[in-house]
Amino acid sequence: MDLFASLGSIDLNLFLILFVIATIAGCIDAIAGGGGLLTIPALLWAGLPPIQALATNKLQSSFGSLTATWNYTRQGLIKPSEHRLAIALTFVGAMCGAWVVQQIDASFLAKLIPILMICFALYFMFSPKLGDQERHQRISKNLFAATAGLGIGFYDGFFGPGTGTFFVIAFVTLLGYSLPRATGGTKLLNFTSNIASLILFAFSGHVLWLLGLGMGFGQIIGSYIGSKLVIKHGSRLIRPLLVIVSLLVSLRLLLQT
Repeated sequence: MDLFASLGSIDLNLFLILFVIATIAGCIDAIAGGGGLLTIPALLWAGLPPIQALATNKLQSSFGSLTATWNYTRQGLIKPSEHRLAIALTFVGAMCGAWVVQQIDASFLAKLIPILMICFALYFMFSPKLGDQERHQRISKNLFAATAGLGIGFYDGFFGPGTGTFFVIAFVTLLGYSLPRATGGTKLLNFTSNIASLILFAFSGHVLWLLGLGMGFGQIIGSYIGSKLVIKHGSRLIRPLLVIVSLLVSLRLLLQT
């Protein structure tokens, strides 16, 4: 296992293009998720095999989700100490999902997930007040951790597309969070599942570390900008982007099937 794999066949000009794409993706991801819609195709276009593209994407996106989590925590939108169990179970779920996907074919999800994503997009479109304010908490944080944390964490390790949307829906509908606060919680648990998957990819030797770290700096810049925009504009910004990203994820998966 070569933990210090080079940039492979990536030249400087291509690296700079990937850096810019990572910056844009980090901004979008911090607001509504879906940054992988840009970075994974870009890595494949750059000539990486699919497994290396997925592994390197996990590395670079971890920088973005960590930056957004730090900014949301600093602004009081999320308190990680309140979600210790959710962090732990999301990590376990993602590790299990990343292991299971190596044992079975996950292609059936490519047909199911677009339908769910379209339903979520319509849900946000026709529920204009949803997430504007804090609402009644339906379940305890411990039960949330055991269901949404473990389940969505498993899904992220197993398949991945739309994870951010699923977490936002869970925070809004189950814990009654506003959209800005739900976005903060989403980035916290998204970072957790990214790290869990990255560990497995790292030990398999599939990560291009220099490329991932370089793109990671772009993610830091983009995620900082995106999280600042969320803090400033709140649900007015999150809602339309969430709908757009959900529909784009659905379209991409439908075109792949």
